[in-house]
Amino acid sequence: MRTVELDRLGLEPDGAVLDMGCGQGRHIHALYDRPGLRVYGLDRDGEALSSAYSGCRAYFPAGSGDSRRWLVLRGECLDLPFASGSLDAVICSEVLEHLADYRAALIEIRRVLRPGGRLALSVPRRGPERVCWWLSKGYRSEPGGHVRIFRPRALRKEVEECGFRYQGGHYAHGLHTPYWWLKCLRWSRRDSWPPVRLYHKLLLWDLLSAPRSTRWLEKLLDPFLGKSVVMYFTRT
Repeated sequence: MRTVELDRLGLEPDGAVLDMGCGQGRHIHALYDRPGLRVYGLDRDGEALSSAYSGCRAYFPAGSGDSRRWLVLRGECLDLPFASGSLDAVICSEVLEHLADYRAALIEIRRVLRPGGRLALSVPRRGPERVCWWLSKGYRSEPGGHVRIFRPRALRKEVEECGFRYQGGHYAHGLHTPYWWLKCLRWSRRDSWPPVRLYHKLLLWDLLSAPRSTRWLEKLLDPFLGKSVVMYFTRT
C-alpha cells in the first residue's frame, strides 16, 4: 500500500533515499526495481523493522554487485545517522502526527538532504482524522498513536519555513477511510467485529488484485475521503 508516488522523487540510479519511519517497509520494498539506487529504511520499532528486513531480502536481488544497496536500521528521526547533505530524497509518510517535536524532525530531514533533494511527506487528512477522534477515545489515546491533527496549509507553511519549496500534492487511500471509521465505532472489538473483518478482506483483495473497479473508485473518492494528504517539497 503506497502512499507516496515514488516517481515524484526524481530518483537517479546512483542516488540515495531514506524512508524515515519506514514501518514494515512498504515504500522501500517498492524501490527494488531501480538498479544502483541506495535504499535506507529507519524506524524505532524493532518488530516492524524485522518485517522490512525480510521484505528487502525477498525483493532485492542477491548474489550480484548490486545486492548490498539496501539497509534497514533502528534509530530516531530526531537524530538521523547520516552525514549532512548525503541523501537525495527522504520519505516521511504518516510519521509527524506521532511526534511531540515534529518541527525538529523537519529540520533534521533538511540537514541530511542535499540542496535540491526531494521530500515526500504525508499525514492523516484533517477531516477523516477528526471523525476518528470523535468516534473513539481509544483511537486518539492509543499509546504511540497520533498526538495531533494537522491543518494542511499550516503544515505546508511550516515545512517551507524550515527551508523547503512546495512542489505539489494529492490525497490518498479514499477506500481506507470508511474502514477506519468502522474500527473506531467498535474500538474495543476493532479486529473481531464482523463489518471490520469484511472490509479488511475487501482491502486485501484490492491490494493483491488491483482490479480496475476499485482503482477507479479510489481515484474518485480520494479528493473527498482520502485518508492521507501527501505533499512534495524540494530542499532549498
